Amino acid sequence: MHTRPPLPPFTRESAIEKIRLAEDAWNSRDPARIGLAYSLGTRWRNRAEFVDGREAAVALLERKWTRELDYRLIKELWAFDGARIAVRFAYEWRDDSGQWFRSYGNENWEFGDDGLMAVRLASINDRPIAASERKFHWPQGRRPDDHPGLSELGL
Repeated sequence: MHTRPPLPPFTRESAIEKIRLAEDAWNSRDPARIGLAYSLGTRWRNRAEFVDGREAAVALLERKWTRELDYRLIKELWAFDGARIAVRFAYEWRDDSGQWFRSYGNENWEFGDDGLMAVRLASINDRPIAASERKFHWPQGRRPDDHPGLSELGL
């Protein structure tokens, strides 16, 4: 059986580790890599889109990053219990016309015993911002360890 540590039931520390691993993967913008963290039968609600299965989730991510350019994400623990983690997040991106956005959201995650995410429920709102309002300036990829998180940024 393939496992994806940390495994449930989560402690505060293991929930934070799981969130950072997810953030790092999403900041890679590599849908195939990200897909490996989800069960084959994963179910998602992403905004108003409902997704069933890992392949459909990977396809959603491929579409996402054709329109959300220069994407950078920060996730933060909200709550956890057993095999569930609640996350708040913000990410910045621009569209192909150069308009920047900050997207704010919440995710509810549920994991199988193998540590793969079985359910992802995401509510997301986009706010147009000026380039001068951006707060996420690290090079594409993993957020540096010394970069402030959402709470430190006042988000």
